[in-house]
Amino acid sequence: MPVVTLQIEQGVFRYLLDSRGNKENEKSIISNTVIFTIFQTIIYSFVFIIASNWIHNDYKYFLAVNLVATMFSNIFLQISRGLGDNTKYAIGSFLSGAVSVILNVLFIVVFKWGAYGILSATLIGNITCASYIFFSKKLGEYISFKKKDHQILKQMLKYSVPLVPNMLSWWIVNASDRMIISTILGIAQNGIYSAANKFSGVVSTLYSVFNLTWTESAALNIESEDRDNFFSEIFGFTIRFFGTVCIGIIAVMPFVFNILINEKFGEAYYQIPILMIATMFNILVSFLGSIYVAKKLTKEIAKTSIFAAIINLVVNISLVNFIGLYAASISTAVSYFAMFVYRIIDSRKYVKLSVPKKLVFSFIIVTAITVITYYVRNTALSVITLIMVVIYACLLYTSPSPRDRS
Repeated sequence: MPVVTLQIEQGVFRYLLDSRGNKENEKSIISNTVIFTIFQTIIYSFVFIIASNWIHNDYKYFLAVNLVATMFSNIFLQISRGLGDNTKYAIGSFLSGAVSVILNVLFIVVFKWGAYGILSATLIGNITCASYIFFSKKLGEYISFKKKDHQILKQMLKYSVPLVPNMLSWWIVNASDRMIISTILGIAQNGIYSAANKFSGVVSTLYSVFNLTWTESAALNIESEDRDNFFSEIFGFTIRFFGTVCIGIIAVMPFVFNILINEKFGEAYYQIPILMIATMFNILVSFLGSIYVAKKLTKEIAKTSIFAAIINLVVNISLVNFIGLYAASISTAVSYFAMFVYRIIDSRKYVKLSVPKKLVFSFIIVTAITVITYYVRNTALSVITLIMVVIYACLLYTSPSPRDRS
């Protein structure tokens, strides 16, 4: 997807933010995006037809059609966001998922179509989403082939193309762990690692919802006079909220792990705290990434992501034969931490973030106590730690923010 689209959907969203209220600019940006996407679809289809002679797979044509449907679905969704209509963006995303789920049940359970049913359901889900956004937002009124402008398209591609290696680097970070585990430790260990990732995945999903609106707010406020205070306050909130969620999950896990996870995946218990810490750094990295998005510095985003992917691979491969499954968790945490350190220093060139040192220090202490207790596996200590975490969270949210104190 990122290779075929060149991440143009991210470009159209970012440039529409700068053009809100200017109907002619909006039409020009949307028209050039759609024209480019049609052009890319033609090139992709041509290349796929040639390459298909060497692809021996019953589902290869579903790949081609699904990718095109997903392209237009994603682009129309980002256009809706760029125009400031997050309601239709949410409805379109929901329709895509809901239609896919319902048709999966129908095609697999009732019609017995198997894999064809899964792929057909996904295709129809994306088509439904794209159609809903197109007609509800009346995008036809924005699209005109007379608005073709190479200069605008060049600017958007200059922004979006560096996001291609960025996306591929994130894929390496997320997928390389499983590939290395499966190859060296076996598929069974990969299943254990996947089970451990379920809990950190919940936090990541929660942040992705927050990040939708935060990225937009960051872009709209990046040049404001109160920029530093605004970004610092949201950064502090991000640490408090998602930090307490991560610590809370670690503190609760000793009581619910055996209920939520089959005993065959019991080893996953020991990976969860490391992955939770990695997720927290990932969230902070994403937050800082919004500064680069706001400043349209996508080359910096790509550079740091590639840097993290290399670290992840090197650490994982170096340690996997010595500490087994821990290598995957630790390499993920180390790569996110390294990226966070780089971005927190580099981003000061654009936004001067200030975070209360007491907040950071208290988080480190509470996290350390919670993790140590987690591995000790003593019920009494776990109860005490859980109570401590709850009290700590309450104190964080009842104490006034820096802006309130001023």
